[in-house]
Amino acid sequence: MAEPENILELKGVTKRFPGVVALDTVDLDIRKGEIHILVGENGAGKSSLVKVLCGIYPRDEGEILYQGMPYAPQTPVDAIHAGIRVVYQEFNLLPFLSVAENIFFEQLPTRGGLVDFSKLYRDAQVVLDEVGLDISPKTKVEVLGIAQMQLIEIGKALSGESKVLILDEPTATLTPKEIGRLFEIIARLKQKGVTIIYISHRLQETFEIGDRITVLRNGKKVATRDIASITVPEIVTLMVGKEMGAEYPFDTSITPGEVVLRVENLHFKGVRNDISFTVRRGELLGIAGLVGSGRTETMRAIFGADPKQGGHIYLNDHELFIRNPKDAVHSGIGLLTEDRKRQGLILDMPIYVNTTLTDLANVSTAGLMHHSDEVKTTEALVQDLSIKTPSVDRWVRYLSGGNQQKVVIAKWLFRHPELLIFDEPTRGIDVGAKYEIYMLLWRLAAAGKGMIIVSSDLPELLGICHRIIVFSNWQIAGEIERADFSQEGILSLAYKDYINHTPVVATEEA
Repeated sequence: MAEPENILELKGVTKRFPGVVALDTVDLDIRKGEIHILVGENGAGKSSLVKVLCGIYPRDEGEILYQGMPYAPQTPVDAIHAGIRVVYQEFNLLPFLSVAENIFFEQLPTRGGLVDFSKLYRDAQVVLDEVGLDISPKTKVEVLGIAQMQLIEIGKALSGESKVLILDEPTATLTPKEIGRLFEIIARLKQKGVTIIYISHRLQETFEIGDRITVLRNGKKVATRDIASITVPEIVTLMVGKEMGAEYPFDTSITPGEVVLRVENLHFKGVRNDISFTVRRGELLGIAGLVGSGRTETMRAIFGADPKQGGHIYLNDHELFIRNPKDAVHSGIGLLTEDRKRQGLILDMPIYVNTTLTDLANVSTAGLMHHSDEVKTTEALVQDLSIKTPSVDRWVRYLSGGNQQKVVIAKWLFRHPELLIFDEPTRGIDVGAKYEIYMLLWRLAAAGKGMIIVSSDLPELLGICHRIIVFSNWQIAGEIERADFSQEGILSLAYKDYINHTPVVATEEA
């Protein structure tokens, strides 16, 4: 009997939640050994489909065949035993354990009934080398950055034998070099016969690795096409149901004004050379650099989230003495963190609570909250930012990634800061939501706000920023004006201080 060509077949699969049909009679076939791209706006049904495949959600209707046989996993462990593994956009790592322990947590090597740490660290080093992560396997996960955690998750999935590997936004925080390494790994897995389901909002990269692409919209499958027979504009039209303008809008009518933020000789733990730069009113200042280059740490030091050891910070020519984030907020600085779920939102609280959290005095009297004011203010911001939700009472946890990011933006707009720092502002959100956020940035620029945009997405920085500062090995390597923008120029600065770089060991600076 010949083996079936399709390793997975979904026939009329439906998944409902109260008031929402997440998957609506989806028919989908995944061929053995192919790289199948799955795209759609946030809320299109991608995550629900993945969770049905890996045993987190039971399907309500329909049938799934895996290797020609009925498939109905009751738990994620069932899926893993069947050979289906997922690298989620939201990480499943244990922060207080080492990198090695996280990678092999499900299959720790033992000797005499005890963990064989020598073998554990040797095996983990092989995985780290494969994903190109330059840290010690003994490093605690809690001190790693988001992009490093992403590579650990990928390494964790590679440590086991998988027939189907699902990658959910695997390049969201990776640099071009790291993405290249990931694509090499994917190519090797394909040669071994592993099937890859690849979910990404970075449409251009899907053409480098994909065989076929499926577009979901509002829980329905819109189309499945060969990658060679479709273009990015056609994919976008299928995703959003309409044609859109330029992917990266740049408003040439806005000219940056006077300096709003001046940083002089900033020094903090880990920095190699003191950091100095300025931001002007109406300016989008881009911050580029490799993972671990010090770019996020610099923003956290400015915001008071991490202590600085020296230097001066001026806002509108007035020196600020920032000891903690509360001081920064009161001074007129807002930070949208790269990890919105852990650091930017209270997931199990309503939208209106998250939105008004930055300025409770504005919706209270003598310590008593005015619920009607909270709701009224939040409803206006929800409408202004086009946040998709049935009510401002809805818990933020149940919003899509793009709408969660808009809630983070809403809470800072409620505070009216002079300077906004966006760290990975479009990480893990769809092309339609990205475009809306870019247009919002230009509205803020027109209102005279100063903005810092930290991003691993070089085309994004090149598309929307006036200037770009490049970090390399915990110092500023250079500054590029818009007239001189090029991806090659940014990368040459980003790598120049790593030529003689020594591998990082298990320290907090990792």
